[in-house]
Amino acid sequence: MKRVLARFRNSAFRRFIKKHQKYAPLFFFIAGFIFDTLTLGRIDRLYDLIVLCLYMTALTVTLYLYNLVDDGRWKNTLLERYELYLPLAIQFFFGGLSSAYVIYFSRSVSLSKTISFFIILLVLFFANELLKKRISNKYLQFSVYFFISFTFFSFIIPVFISEMNTRIFIFSGFVSLGCTLVLIFLIYSLSPSTRSEISIVRLVAVILSIYMLINAFYFLKLIPPVPLAMDTGVVAHDIKLENNKYIVSYETDEWYVFWRSHRIKFIHHPDENVYVFSSIFAPTALEKSILHRWQWYNETTGEWEIVEDIGYDIKGGRDGGYRGYTYKNNVKSGLWKVEVITEEELVLGVIDFEIIISSSLKPHRMVQKKF
Repeated sequence: MKRVLARFRNSAFRRFIKKHQKYAPLFFFIAGFIFDTLTLGRIDRLYDLIVLCLYMTALTVTLYLYNLVDDGRWKNTLLERYELYLPLAIQFFFGGLSSAYVIYFSRSVSLSKTISFFIILLVLFFANELLKKRISNKYLQFSVYFFISFTFFSFIIPVFISEMNTRIFIFSGFVSLGCTLVLIFLIYSLSPSTRSEISIVRLVAVILSIYMLINAFYFLKLIPPVPLAMDTGVVAHDIKLENNKYIVSYETDEWYVFWRSHRIKFIHHPDENVYVFSSIFAPTALEKSILHRWQWYNETTGEWEIVEDIGYDIKGGRDGGYRGYTYKNNVKSGLWKVEVITEEELVLGVIDFEIIISSSLKPHRMVQKKF
């Protein structure tokens, strides 16, 4: 009886998938996205590491299996029953890995970095939907796979070796490029249908182009220095350390300004300090030097002027991020920003504010918060 019910459920599921085949990949992409959003936390947690490694391994194996289907490689085998589900599994793993990266990127206060990554994901997704053969398009699937793989190794390798710098990023890219090319050449050599469908030279050229583009973004400082991320960034009037807690006093904005903690217009009394507090998430045992780059906007020249770089070291492992602050006393009125950067000058986040120097105005809606 159980065997009959199992066959009925499997048959019903297959009919459902075939009936909604047009939208099934979208559903599985979103399902993978939602699942990780609900379950993943921090990249150095054992559960997260296991899930990411399993996803990447399963995605690689599934791509291999799927690209040999048209050659009848799985005829009269157990895998033949599950050929219909292979593209759905690919979409699920694409969605799961993509959502994991967004979760880790979103820990940063620098929303522009997260939004940029979302845009990349949306472009990849819509490209997949608009192409005639969708996920069966090998140029598309291997391009997305390489992008996902590059991001995966950029996260995982620094976590495992407790070190991150430009050399590690380049090494991560080489590992990803090597794994992708091995998979492509393996499938190409075993699959006559693949050889008739694509030009290996063109596909390798596409992969190399993506590789160079990602590296260009890195050296132009257009992508964040994963797996580091800025959790908190505020401009404050006073900071005290009590019982290993930082008590930060700062001005808050109106209730509807939900996307930042501090008020942009900073009321500064002469001879007082202006503090900038930040907390940096870093995986366990990863140590790194961080700089606060104070910059003032010169309205005459229309350019940002670097006033001072003030640094401090961080050591990972704390859920709330490694905390630190810098301050200045002799400041000018006008627009300011403090870039939280690594020693390679990669931007973790930006704290914007406008200093209004006045001896009579009082700070607006002062609050104290423990970090």
